[in-house]
Amino acid sequence: MKRFIIEHSDEEFYTSTSGISLVGLALNRFTDLASSVAKAVPLSHGISHADVIRSFCALLAQGKSDFVAIEQHREDDFFREALGLSQVPSEATLRQRMDDHAAEFLQVVSWGTVEFLMKAEVPLTVLSSGHIAVDIDGFAMDNSGTKKECVSRTYRNFDGYLAMPVYLANEGWLIECPLLPGSQHPQKAFIPLLQRALARIRQISKEKLLLRTDSAHDAVANRVELSRHDDVDYIIKWNPRKQEPEAWKTLAFSKGKVETPRPGKRVAIFSVTERHSATDENGQEKELSFRRVIRVTERTIDKKGQPFLIPEIELEGWWTSLNVTDEEVIALYRGHGLCEQYHSEIKTDMDLERFPSGKFATNQLVMACAALVYNILRFIGQLSLVTSKGIIRHPAKRRRIKTVIQELIYFAGRLIATGRRLKLRFSRHVHGHVEAFRQAYQRLAYG
Repeated sequence: MKRFIIEHSDEEFYTSTSGISLVGLALNRFTDLASSVAKAVPLSHGISHADVIRSFCALLAQGKSDFVAIEQHREDDFFREALGLSQVPSEATLRQRMDDHAAEFLQVVSWGTVEFLMKAEVPLTVLSSGHIAVDIDGFAMDNSGTKKECVSRTYRNFDGYLAMPVYLANEGWLIECPLLPGSQHPQKAFIPLLQRALARIRQISKEKLLLRTDSAHDAVANRVELSRHDDVDYIIKWNPRKQEPEAWKTLAFSKGKVETPRPGKRVAIFSVTERHSATDENGQEKELSFRRVIRVTERTIDKKGQPFLIPEIELEGWWTSLNVTDEEVIALYRGHGLCEQYHSEIKTDMDLERFPSGKFATNQLVMACAALVYNILRFIGQLSLVTSKGIIRHPAKRRRIKTVIQELIYFAGRLIATGRRLKLRFSRHVHGHVEAFRQAYQRLAYG
């Protein structure tokens, strides 16, 4: 085979990250990030705050979360033009500016996340029940072996942080993703998060909502709060702590709908209604009724045919405000499992398992930037990688963030300056990718 001669050109300019131009369009056309951050934190001289935030968002769009990664773009004309920057900050500037103004930047970026979803008019898939799903599900982020602020023992038995993302619709749009100390219980400060998230969602959609959470949020206070919101139903997994499985088994198989999926396995499903006292907005005591769907599974023989000495009893339940069958409630909650994939995309695809700063406030800002970039990448994927026939992919309703980064962000091109115009030229061997890129670019630039 022929050997290549390696050369370093001083004239021709190539970029391996053409997709940064898509991110730049999304940030500059669909958010008021630049003007909002300038108003929040006035600056008399130096690199603008907007250039700092946009530069870091561009790093996250490449799956890089370390501040030092900005150094490779310091002299990168394409990076500067693609994001509309006046200057590219250094690693020190990036770190120092985010440390000094983390709280102020956090407010601006958090709103920018919702603002993008509003202005881009993102698609929202409706469930079979006619609702739009709202999923809240905490997950732990491993930062063990560090001395970062607020790193503590998580429920996963390692040191780290707790993230509490709020996802909207089956596409998994991030409404917000607050970062919390690792040892904090998910229920702590949950109601303010819920109120804030629902208010933001109403800026995007007026459709009926179905909130789904796991058993960490099995609290009467949550159900009382949700009962105050019109057009918001819920399915909250029941935590059967301190319950007697045998008593529930007796009740289920006498009252419920019983099925036998296989020899040695019986499943009973039924509903119960409980009444709880609650205080309304005027401070008056009132009685509220709550429905709970319960499923009891008894196994006397395992799936391989081995009998158990003692029957195995599994007890599950779901609190709900829906007026549908028990089976439909369980089926609707099953979609909550998609959260695990979304968690993986944040932690792995965007390289956010471990945070770049030792300061908790800065890491909270990093997570807010990640939520904004996550939505942008998700939108780019929905625009060009779901229906595109030029890129060979199995049929899907959405693409992983990793796929978007690989196919469209890390897409090599050549930057050509002709007069006052800039051209981005791609190889003739990647026709399908070019069409997908063009489709996304046209939507973001002129849509």
